[in-house]
Amino acid sequence: MTINTQHGSPSFPTATSALAPSNREDMERAIGVLVEQKDNWVQTPVAERISIVDRLIADFSALASRWVAASLQAKGLEEDSPYAGEEWVAGTWALLHSLRQLRQALLDIQQDGHPHIPGPVRTRHDGQVKAQVFPFRPYDQVLFPGVKAEVWMQPGVTAETLASTQAVNYQSPLPAGKVALVLGAGNVASIGPLDVLYKLFTDNQVVLFKANPVNAYLGPLMAEAFHALIDAGYLRIVYGGAEEGSYLCQHPSIDEIHITGSDKTFDAIVFGPGPEGVARKATRQPLVTKRVTGELGNVSPVIVVPGPWSEGDMDYQAVHIASMLVNNAGYNCNATRVIIQHKDWTQRPQLLQQIRNVLSRLPTRKAYYPGARQRYQAFVDAHPEAEEFGGSDDPQDLPWTLISDVDAAQADDICFTTEAFCSLFAETALDAASVVDYIERAVQFANEQLWGTLNATLLVHPRSLRDPAIAEAVGKAIAQLHYGSVGVNYWAGASFVLGSTTWGAFPGHEIYDIQSGNDVVHNSLMFSRAQKSVVYAPFRSTPTPPWFTSQAASAPKLFKQLTQFEQSPSWLKLPAIVKTAILG
Repeated sequence: MTINTQHGSPSFPTATSALAPSNREDMERAIGVLVEQKDNWVQTPVAERISIVDRLIADFSALASRWVAASLQAKGLEEDSPYAGEEWVAGTWALLHSLRQLRQALLDIQQDGHPHIPGPVRTRHDGQVKAQVFPFRPYDQVLFPGVKAEVWMQPGVTAETLASTQAVNYQSPLPAGKVALVLGAGNVASIGPLDVLYKLFTDNQVVLFKANPVNAYLGPLMAEAFHALIDAGYLRIVYGGAEEGSYLCQHPSIDEIHITGSDKTFDAIVFGPGPEGVARKATRQPLVTKRVTGELGNVSPVIVVPGPWSEGDMDYQAVHIASMLVNNAGYNCNATRVIIQHKDWTQRPQLLQQIRNVLSRLPTRKAYYPGARQRYQAFVDAHPEAEEFGGSDDPQDLPWTLISDVDAAQADDICFTTEAFCSLFAETALDAASVVDYIERAVQFANEQLWGTLNATLLVHPRSLRDPAIAEAVGKAIAQLHYGSVGVNYWAGASFVLGSTTWGAFPGHEIYDIQSGNDVVHNSLMFSRAQKSVVYAPFRSTPTPPWFTSQAASAPKLFKQLTQFEQSPSWLKLPAIVKTAILG
């Protein structure tokens, strides 16, 4: 086995785009308009912002089907593909859902100066404050049965001071106007628009958005959907690759930069590319000294707590774990990368076999993201024992791949240090004297051995929680996992789409060791001192979550219905949605 020394997210090769790069003159004009309007945006009344959001909802709703169709075509998927539902949920529904939450937050700010927290605010025994943020509205209890989410605050925030940490850019004195550069991600269609909305409405900055070459085809549609912001001079969209990005990052009129992507790209922005950039980082001499924030990659763990799992439990959780990888063909920073198990759990081999069974039934996917085949090969070269699943005659496809029983003692194993960002994940097992001991060791392993701090998922059977010692260990695990999102019996990646939760790294990374990033997005309640989000769900949800691969046949119809629901929410629309969720 070869030893990997390149830790972190991939260094993505340059992607080609059908859209020509913006020339210097166009970029300068775009920046000039934003500079002229940055102070006007800060002074824009909340009532006018609500009106803009209403127009954004209407305009994006009108082209949602075209948005999905463009994404499906680019990713090599047909409308009736079992994977088509992904583009409806992460590409369109997530954006409209967040716009609805943003609208409500602005209404609350208009009334009381800060967004209203929809659930209780509690103080833990150690003084840490946590606020229940989901369900966000009564509809959510029907649409997401049993799902609950909290945002935990950083130490020092109290229940009494919590409101003062919300919507700080709407409090007097208002901030000075700024121009933010948002560098779009190429994998999920809603990421760029959601990042733009966050910089505008939460950080109170006008935005120059550079589309990622991988999905720049969405740029013209985004311009159409966001014309309410573009017409007023608060948003401009430009195109190009690394050359254009470098020019913009170093432009004196760009005040802040936000990137969703790789830590390698973050480093290239802050320190410059190549050996010179490496030298600057080593000597702590950044090339770009303006504020740069990032939501970056992760080697995402799924911690399996041993318990009395039935055959049905095994089937359900195998689909659950596999779905976390298969979503978007594995080109997600929140995808399952390392399954952690107790070496002595007698049902460990059974769970692995069920995961194999699930993967073997799934069609493979086009390797549409740049560099995927090379990254995949690096893992397979390091682990020739890797198991491949799913057949295809298409040379553009990559198989679903499991590398099981990776030695947990090999700290530099590529599976632990490097984000695959493709159709591959690993499994490892830890020695432990008891279940409680295992939970403690699993948390330590996830925190100290796996690269990144973005999201982690914990699976625990309800009967296991009847043991007070295990219940206490699980509670400690949730608190001690140094990840920006933690899922308990639910993919932590759901925190990305819920909107009222935060999405980003665990706080504390400096630019010299950025890992998963240094800020959050989404966060519709506008918390300025959040530490992590925690999503809870039943061990087995009824009906089965629609993003599970087992529900793929009905997912496009269901998520299209959910998108239409967000266009104009109504209780009258819920029976049809529930029927589809249950019956398909």
